[in-house]
Amino acid sequence: MSHLTREAISVSSDDELFKLLAKELERRISVTRESPEFAAEIQKLPMGLRAMAATYELDVSLVMDDLGWHFGNWHNTVLAEETIRGLDELGAAELAVIFREAFHIALRFWDELGTKDWSKWYHGSPLEKEIEPLNERARKILDGKKNGIFEYWVNYARKYPERVANAN
Repeated sequence: MSHLTREAISVSSDDELFKLLAKELERRISVTRESPEFAAEIQKLPMGLRAMAATYELDVSLVMDDLGWHFGNWHNTVLAEETIRGLDELGAAELAVIFREAFHIALRFWDELGTKDWSKWYHGSPLEKEIEPLNERARKILDGKKNGIFEYWVNYARKYPERVANAN
């Protein structure tokens, strides 16, 4: 199986590069994202890949749901901290600030988000109402991006190929 190389980064289109990055993450991560070991496993990756792995589900959450829903689906404080570091590393500083604010709000409701029926509780909850302005800010930032958070991945890989690729 081929590995991501600096040469592949430099000659790939943005779409091709995103696919290469996703394949590299898939190759290097042996546990599922739902696994309690996921956050620990991504901490062993090179900095750029670690940041990408930590931010993948956030992109999905912002497209499909919202920040509050993200913390219900990904109810893991270590992963949330990794996501903040990942956004910062990828150059998504504004999103990192928003996510950090949302995480601090979510922590006040962490017990509710950890229940089996959290999704029934969430709609109309104080958390959903309090976090809505942050959702709007995050979406406004991502509206200008063709591929959401994944655009940060591609730009980062081009700027810092040594943080994601083999030395070839």
